[in-house]
Amino acid sequence: MRFAPLARHAAALGLAAVGAGCVMVPRTTETYDPECRIRTRQMELQPVQIGSLMGCHNQGCAALLVAAGATAAASAVVSGSIVIAGNVVYWFEKQGRCNPAPAP
Repeated sequence: MRFAPLARHAAALGLAAVGAGCVMVPRTTETYDPECRIRTRQMELQPVQIGSLMGCHNQGCAALLVAAGATAAASAVVSGSIVIAGNVVYWFEKQGRCNPAPAP
């Protein structure tokens, strides 16, 4: 049963390594809405890699992975909130500017 704790640590490090060095950032895109005949904006989340962990050993590496995982999670929460709020504003903006084409 000595391998069980080792397997748990390896799994935790593997999961943290997947998210290490990545953060989520909000990104705005523009499209044309032919129904309203206007350009509309929409926000979405985009993953961005900001660095990689190389040359770390033992406990120092584990601490870096935990910090990177916490940073990635925090950026997803903050950026996700920005995206939701931005999309609500853009939806209201679209509703106010929509000029539908007349029916034939």
